[in-house]
Amino acid sequence: MALVYSTEKGRIIPEKMQPERPKGDGIIRIQRQTSGRKGKGVCVITGLDLDDKSLVSLASELKRRTGCGGSVKDGIIEIQGDHRDQLKQILEQKGFTVKFSGG
Repeated sequence: MALVYSTEKGRIIPEKMQPERPKGDGIIRIQRQTSGRKGKGVCVITGLDLDDKSLVSLASELKRRTGCGGSVKDGIIEIQGDHRDQLKQILEQKGFTVKFSGG
């Protein structure tokens, strides 16, 4: 049972628990997905062991260099369209180990 009130400190507000992202194996995987997107394809980039700020920064650079939209969700970068080859080239220039996954 969690502590909600203390006579010494007053109301206790619990700290928000951030879900832990699974640690990657050092390999970044790029996958093309269309499921749940009404047939629109996106490139999903997983396996990045970066904090949120640098993850958003990397996603912003990838979107700018591919000339398309995208987002960051739960430590995963989604880039709209099929830009797997271009994304692999950009990430390898940054020193990451990159593999294609999926079909």
